[in-house]
Amino acid sequence: MTEIGMAAYSYSIAGVLLLCLTSIVLAVHSGSSKGRAGALSGPVLPADDDNPLYRIDRVHMNAVEALTPFVVPAVLAMMVGVRPAVLAALVWVYVAIRLAHVAIYLRGGDAAKGGSVRTILYVAGALVTIALIVTTMVAAIR
Repeated sequence: MTEIGMAAYSYSIAGVLLLCLTSIVLAVHSGSSKGRAGALSGPVLPADDDNPLYRIDRVHMNAVEALTPFVVPAVLAMMVGVRPAVLAALVWVYVAIRLAHVAIYLRGGDAAKGGSVRTILYVAGALVTIALIVTTMVAAIR
C-alpha cells in the first residue's frame, strides 16, 4: 500500500462533502415544504409521484439512503490508497448522477416516475457505488 497524503484526495473529499450537504439541504427543503403546506412531519400521503410534497420527501429519503453505501467505501478508499484520480472520477460521476436524480425527481412529470429516467439514474448511481466498492476492495487486498 502506498502512502498518499490526504491533500491528494481534496477533490474526492469535496465531492463527499457536497453529497452530505445535499442531504441536509433536502432535509430542510422537505421540512419547510411540509410546514408551509400545513402537513405533519413524517411520511407524506398520498404516496403519489404527482404529489410535490411526496416527491420532496422521497428525494430527501432517497439521498439519505444512498449516502452511507457510497461515503463509507469512499472514505475507506482514501485509507487504503486508491489512486486519487480514480477515486475523484468515481466520486464526481456519482455526484453528477445524484444531482441529476434530485433535479428530475423534484421537477416531476414522466421522467420522475418510477421505471423512467429517475430509475435509470438511481441504477447508474448504484453501479458507480459497486465500482467504488470493488476498486476499494482490490486496493485493500494488494
